[in-house]
Amino acid sequence: MTRPNILWFSIEDISPRFGCSGDRVARTPNIDRLASEGRRYTNAFSTAGVCAPSRCAIITGMYQTSIGAHHMRTTHTNDDAPEMPTPYQAVPPAYVKAFPEYLRAAGYYCTNNAKTDYQFAPPFTAWDECGSDGHWRNREDGQPFFAVFNPTVTHESGMWPKDGERLTTDANTVTLPPYIPDTHKAREAMARHYDNLERADDRLGEVLAQLDEDGLAENTIVVLWSDHGEGLPRGKRWLYDAGIRIPLIVRWPGAVPAGDVSARLVSLVDLGPTMLSLAGLEPPRHMQGQPFLGPNATDREYAFAARDRHDEAYDMVRAVRDTRYKYIRNYHSELPYLLWIPYRNRHPALQEMWRLNTEDALDPPLDVMFQTPRPPEELYDTHADHYELDNLAGRADHEDRLARMRAALRSWQDEHGDLGHEPEAEMAARMWPDGEQPVTARPTFVPICESSPGMAASPEGATLVGPALVQLHCATQGASIGYTTEDGGEPRWSLYTEPLRLPAGATTIRAKATRIGYAESETREASFVAVPNGSAAPTPTDEADSA
Repeated sequence: MTRPNILWFSIEDISPRFGCSGDRVARTPNIDRLASEGRRYTNAFSTAGVCAPSRCAIITGMYQTSIGAHHMRTTHTNDDAPEMPTPYQAVPPAYVKAFPEYLRAAGYYCTNNAKTDYQFAPPFTAWDECGSDGHWRNREDGQPFFAVFNPTVTHESGMWPKDGERLTTDANTVTLPPYIPDTHKAREAMARHYDNLERADDRLGEVLAQLDEDGLAENTIVVLWSDHGEGLPRGKRWLYDAGIRIPLIVRWPGAVPAGDVSARLVSLVDLGPTMLSLAGLEPPRHMQGQPFLGPNATDREYAFAARDRHDEAYDMVRAVRDTRYKYIRNYHSELPYLLWIPYRNRHPALQEMWRLNTEDALDPPLDVMFQTPRPPEELYDTHADHYELDNLAGRADHEDRLARMRAALRSWQDEHGDLGHEPEAEMAARMWPDGEQPVTARPTFVPICESSPGMAASPEGATLVGPALVQLHCATQGASIGYTTEDGGEPRWSLYTEPLRLPAGATTIRAKATRIGYAESETREASFVAVPNGSAAPTPTDEADSA
């Protein structure tokens, strides 16, 4: 089988505001063309309304709530927030990997350009390249690739005013949700978003043109998605559709019909397992997502999402959605909706909401984010109530549906172990005892040959007679090992998957190890001299032995 290449184009902080989605203001010709050549999914959702927890679920195939990555910004320093149990990095169970490692082990060249934001530092073993130069063009000839491009131009902060700006989008043409004040300041923020979306579309056009130039389009699966919904109040950080409903487009020539539209329910936690499946690999059983495309595609009945601490403010909200109805549980119904989050308060639309609230000038539904207390439960018919303003919880004609979705949420929490119930300080202490990051052990070299059958480590090297292998070992449970035999310079670290077969003569191996949430190990270096059977072993004066 010719393994397909995979190209991801991830856009930040957007809902489906494209021409192909029916938006008349959007200028997205490249996105629209991609949709016309592939399939657009209308029921795709993130697992969180904010980037880092969502991206953690994407890169691991695990719900962030089950691996301790649900609190936004675990890397706050004590100077930023001395009262909080930060900084720390999420430390998932030892068997959890960044899923590109499985593709690398299968021979794929994996690149990320360039955003990560996984709630832990990206393991160096996850990518062949991770940075602004990451590109499939750096791979070996004929090598299949998985390449990710992450333009950040549509981030929420792009809606903030800038000195000397000139908007292309006419602010009078944009449409705001009914809970956002229809003021010039709010409209300008929305216009900036459309301008930035056009810039992201231009970047997509550049990447797709490069794919065409290289003659790779026919054997490349292109996937466009956003990490969560748009950066408006009651959108980003929230579990309403404005915060978790995301665009998802897949182009796969010969396998996905052009111009197709699918109502299949998809969660972003499904992305990793799906890519592994399409590459001919069986997803590990610990992954909680499931393939949504290809011969192993599985229908999902529900998509789940979570809201926990965002920056300074603790909260706990959970949501479950099918293709029509949304159930939300507010664990802290005593809290107001708009908790203190200084970064979010820089948004022009939210500043307008606060201003009008102080003037008692907000009528329903503009006052929805200022209602208190919160309802313990919310239920919405998203077909009849697109903006989720009419709470059906407590109505007699929806009792059965409410009970069904309440049970589905509880079952999901029980099955996957929702850590939102555990105080963050206790969880962080388990992951980083005494506030110190655990360190991955240095790898050990274990030579295997007739005279040294893998019984003892040889950390500094050895002379090996006959056909010889060197096994790499790390004492840290769940660690991944990278190695190189390159001389000097900044090495490209290969992912260790099996014992290394040594050629005749001298070979110097450098290796280091890592585990998600741990600090990388120190690098260990050793030189081995492989001597064929019947040859004289080198003397200490031999050049190879000196090496």
